[in-house]
Amino acid sequence: MTVLVVGASLLIGLSLGVLGGGGSVLTVPILVYLAGRGTEEAIATSLFVVGVTSLAALVPHARARRVRVRTGLLFGAFSMVGAYAGGRLAAYVPGTVLLVGFGLMMLATAVAMLRRPRGGGDGGVGGVEPASGGACRAPGRAGERRPALRGLAAKGLAVGAVTGLVGAGGGFLVVPALVLLGGLPAGVAVGTSLLAIAMNSFAGLAGHLAGVTIDWSLALTVTAAAVLGGTAGARLAGRIPPDALRTAFGWFTVVMGTYVLARQLPAAAWAHPVTWGVLGAALESGLTALAAPRLRRTPRHP
Repeated sequence: MTVLVVGASLLIGLSLGVLGGGGSVLTVPILVYLAGRGTEEAIATSLFVVGVTSLAALVPHARARRVRVRTGLLFGAFSMVGAYAGGRLAAYVPGTVLLVGFGLMMLATAVAMLRRPRGGGDGGVGGVEPASGGACRAPGRAGERRPALRGLAAKGLAVGAVTGLVGAGGGFLVVPALVLLGGLPAGVAVGTSLLAIAMNSFAGLAGHLAGVTIDWSLALTVTAAAVLGGTAGARLAGRIPPDALRTAFGWFTVVMGTYVLARQLPAAAWAHPVTWGVLGAALESGLTALAAPRLRRTPRHP
């Protein structure tokens, strides 16, 4: 069991290092289904693991000048407020409800990862294209725009709340926000996202610690393995096709999210039309995200 947990933990770091996200959607299932931890403890431990791993993976990105500290701190500061509030709120939500929400978040993550970057860029987790030049480029940063402060504040609070509540939803929301609202190229957004993810992870952990006890021996073991994976992933970033990695991880997340929902939803729920309505909407969104870029590339004939 320990070997499986350590091996799976390497994937947590690898995902964070290469994609700037996705680590949290692996951590909670690993801790619940492989390590046998309760939902609340797994979420709190996940926040610690992802926070430390993000900081470790941040170093190689910073050395490669793929981190904009000011923008990351700005987004992270807003997300910390939402993350702490979400962490405190989680103590009043049943574990089954948290895991169902986590499963739905995994499916949303999968949709975001399976979207191909528009324009053929090196897109991050969210499949957005690199920011192009414009009238409000930041001085000294070719092709970058000044951050949209209001947008970063609103998105930061929302991302933080989701992260603190269910222990997921950081990277795949942060990277697109930094591209679209922060004006960063996609590759730089991946590195910068790690700073914001670390900040809101630790804030969410602080919210959880008021009512949860963590097995620090397990947490440090998982973290050590994840840090190794994150360091390797950050060094691999840019050397391997991000599209292939994102697609593979996206489909893996679909399987994991479906498994989590299958384990948590009672048998009667699968006969309810609302359940199939939500899953159908998620599937439709995923298929639309996959088909849209191909339809845009299809030549129109008169």
